[in-house]
Amino acid sequence: MKGLGSYCGIDIAKQVISIHIENSNRQVICRKNLTRSKVLTFFSNLPACLIGIESCGGSQYWARELMKLGHDVRLMNARFIVPYRRKSKNDANDAEAICEAVTRPHMRFVSIKSEQQQSILMMHRLREQCVSQRRALINQMHGFLLEFGISLPKGAKAVHRNMQAILDEEKLPSLAVEMLHNQMVALAQVEERESVLTKRITQWAESNEQAKALLALEGVGPLTASAIVATAGSAKPFKNGRQFAAWLGLVPKQRSSGGKAKLGGITKTGDSYLRKLLVQSARSVLLMANRGRGRNKEWVGQLVERRPTNVVAIAMAAKQARMAWAVMAGKVV
Repeated sequence: MKGLGSYCGIDIAKQVISIHIENSNRQVICRKNLTRSKVLTFFSNLPACLIGIESCGGSQYWARELMKLGHDVRLMNARFIVPYRRKSKNDANDAEAICEAVTRPHMRFVSIKSEQQQSILMMHRLREQCVSQRRALINQMHGFLLEFGISLPKGAKAVHRNMQAILDEEKLPSLAVEMLHNQMVALAQVEERESVLTKRITQWAESNEQAKALLALEGVGPLTASAIVATAGSAKPFKNGRQFAAWLGLVPKQRSSGGKAKLGGITKTGDSYLRKLLVQSARSVLLMANRGRGRNKEWVGQLVERRPTNVVAIAMAAKQARMAWAVMAGKVV
């Protein structure tokens, strides 16, 4: 396969993968479909080239494997690729659009994660699943009890505190008691699983150097620190802290025209889970500031006088994102 160019676009799927290759003069050298088993063999026989892949399920794996073969691999968000597709949507045209997009000088790329990062993110996703299941079980029990005229206060503590007494009163039908007992058993199992995953994540955060450094930031706990390291990896893809905050969607959305700057709410782009953790961390900082504690109490106090609490929380989350970037970049000791 000598003489092939240095630009390649790959449209990945579960079984069939489309490839589009162009040389430095943008002449098409190769357009073909390959099965999964033949992809690595094909690229092992190619000279090192720039490869673009749409960031989707399985893209991290292919990026790592192709990098092992000496290729320069870039992952891109799908919404940045769509404008470069000139024809109808199909796998071959998608691969061509990816090949075009990867060569753009100002294209924004997705960071390639290591297997260790992927493993930590798996734990985070499984823990978040437990949180969602716990919430669903509690809400369901609240709804069941309302049908029998029993209203409990909100939250899991109210269920744990009152449910046993409700079951022992023998006011409910035996079948309803049995079903509620099964719900409580399922709830205990989910909470136990969530606790185990939280401990595992905490242990990893305390053993990882980058995560340990992030733990020094006010309001940042093991969950947030490990999620930042696992999602971002390093500070290298970002020029500064504001760019990192923008990547997380914590900066205002612009609707400017005619020389007039109009700023709205935050963009909410990027990783919603990591953004949520940073906002929760920011709210803990605000709580400490309201009690006269913390390193940021003066900054928060001055801002609260001029802005609503939710706006201050987002501002604090953006500030934490910038500080996290500084820590990862080695600019803060």
